[in-house]
Amino acid sequence: MRIDGNQAAQRLPESGRSAYPSPATSDARSSVGSPLGEDQAQLSGTLGQVQALAEQVLQFPEIREEKVNALRHVVQGGSYQPSPKQVADAVFAHMLVTPAA
Repeated sequence: MRIDGNQAAQRLPESGRSAYPSPATSDARSSVGSPLGEDQAQLSGTLGQVQALAEQVLQFPEIREEKVNALRHVVQGGSYQPSPKQVADAVFAHMLVTPAA
């Protein structure tokens, strides 16, 4: 096979093209101010959301398993008896943080 470097590329005549352009071709034509063949990308912003969530997680206090296990043992044993004030404070704090349904 022989390739002639002096020969210019030839375009297909309009009658030889398909009446139904491919989706990629029609998207490129519908873009305002976008020359044919130019790649485009849109970033979703997901990276920023993930980074913001990671920062929020780092602000939470570290869970102290020994305290959680000790409280669990007291509650399961039936000897945990919070005062009415502690219960009211917890309910009120929960109402402030959690929106009503």
